[in-house]
Amino acid sequence: MIERKFVTEKIKEFRIQEYVRGSLKNAGLSHIKVQKTPLGEKIIVYTSRPGLVVGRKGQNIKQLTKVLKKEFELENPQIEISEVENIGLNASIMAENIATYLEKFGTKNFKGIGHKIMTRVMDSGALGVEIILSGKIPSSRAKSWRFYSGYLRKCGDVSIEGVHRAYAVAQLKSGIVGIKLAIMPPDIKLPDSIQLLEEKEEVIEEVKEDAQEGEEQKKETKKKSEKKKEAKKESEEEKLKEEKNEDKGNKVDE
Repeated sequence: MIERKFVTEKIKEFRIQEYVRGSLKNAGLSHIKVQKTPLGEKIIVYTSRPGLVVGRKGQNIKQLTKVLKKEFELENPQIEISEVENIGLNASIMAENIATYLEKFGTKNFKGIGHKIMTRVMDSGALGVEIILSGKIPSSRAKSWRFYSGYLRKCGDVSIEGVHRAYAVAQLKSGIVGIKLAIMPPDIKLPDSIQLLEEKEEVIEEVKEDAQEGEEQKKETKKKSEKKKEAKKESEEEKLKEEKNEDKGNKVDE
């Protein structure tokens, strides 16, 4: 069946992504794409630290290619690295940073870590951010702490497609701490955003229309005045002709 082939291919892609993410820990990974090309499979790794991914003299990439050939039966895997420009708007990198900070400094200063990441995301231009830390913080009982700032959509197509979400795990001595992070990017298009036109443009159009109407009225008044003048001239000429005819009649009678 064709459907089974598609399912097996997607499962294989997911396994490759999980393996690459597990082998390149603390390297600032954003996401991984697997593309098929005529030459072979192309694996694109989006990261904020390309030097750590490459390694010394490309050792990490060489090991990855060998493992991908053996375990996942890829003929000619090609690993490509692309650097993430704006780290503050990337949810997965920020969640990974929170996990590394918690593993290094512990849960005593978890509020400072949450506020630090939140301000960094908002300074990079995000419309809103939400961070949820769940685990044994700071006491022995599990709790969930929420840090939020700005405007964030929670429902609808905008929250599903437009909002960037990421999940991370911090392994501590007291237990595992789960991290959920959601970022609303600045380039998102909201359905309820309305742009109002300026009133100046409408006023200019009205003035133009009024001017055109005034010119037309002037032309009509000129035409009427000219017609009146012509009628006056014709009436005066007729009166002169009548007076001349009367004078001639009087002379003949004499």
